[in-house]
Amino acid sequence: MRLGVIDVGSNTVHLLVVDAHPGASPVPYHSQRSVLRLMRYLDDDGAIVEEGIERIILAIRDAVQMVAEIGVDDMIATATSAIREAANGDEVLARIEREAGVTLRVLSGEDEARITMLAVRRWLGWSAGEILLFDIGGGSFEIAQGADEYPDVQVSLPLGAGRSTIHFLAEDPPSREAVSALRAHARAEFTRVRDEIFADRPRPKRVVGTSKTIRSLARLIGGPPDPVTGDLAPLHYVGLREWEPSLREMPGSVREYLPGVTPERGYQLMAGAVVVRTAMKVFGVETLTISPWALREGIVLRYIDALDGRGAEPVTQPVQTLIR
Repeated sequence: MRLGVIDVGSNTVHLLVVDAHPGASPVPYHSQRSVLRLMRYLDDDGAIVEEGIERIILAIRDAVQMVAEIGVDDMIATATSAIREAANGDEVLARIEREAGVTLRVLSGEDEARITMLAVRRWLGWSAGEILLFDIGGGSFEIAQGADEYPDVQVSLPLGAGRSTIHFLAEDPPSREAVSALRAHARAEFTRVRDEIFADRPRPKRVVGTSKTIRSLARLIGGPPDPVTGDLAPLHYVGLREWEPSLREMPGSVREYLPGVTPERGYQLMAGAVVVRTAMKVFGVETLTISPWALREGIVLRYIDALDGRGAEPVTQPVQTLIR
């Protein structure tokens, strides 16, 4: 079957169309992104302003139009931290449903962590053993750990790369003092959850990073994927520490031209680097294995499992309600 996923995140509205059936790996058919940078469209009360709402609706309409042109058997439409944590999130969801014809399911941070762990486990296999997962988005940072397809513990923190940029590194390029303030804040948050939530977990066999920001940092520091296997370069703490001063001195308009960095990520790459390195420091991680599969792939896999009579209920809605 052909399945479409519309993911409304903090940075982009991403449409992913895959061909999928039980027992097989989903095969990508089409992918497109519309840049949002929603953290720039929040007012002082944390509500998404009118311009931001209009950008979301336009991007979803474009995605739905592409779905209609391609033709899919079913559609999944989700939203993550930007809408989940917006002061007017319910109003935004109602506008999207009324004006774009799409009912978004808002995933909690814990949902994001659990579904992303499923994708990572399927990508790496059971031999990866106990996995500690770091997943940084635009609005939130998810940490999860476990030895199964779903984690035993997970947490979501408001430490996404876009949110951290707006709250701490708004000056471009940022000052040393601003970077230090972000690092101290992130250290306190990571230390708290390490001691309160992850203290009793066994030492992980593999520490895995997902998300575009982490993949961009790994590409920048570790080089391109292996030409034979296609494996992504790992992200080493030492390399990240060495690159951080250079990133701090660059404005976002320059960072977006670095290898592996896209225009919608350049402005927030510095904050992402600080937060990821701080997480690695607090949890004692020297190297992150990079998984190309993350939340969207996890959503697809969970849907396929449900088709085959296994796993959780799919996050879905009839496609005819989406294309009008």
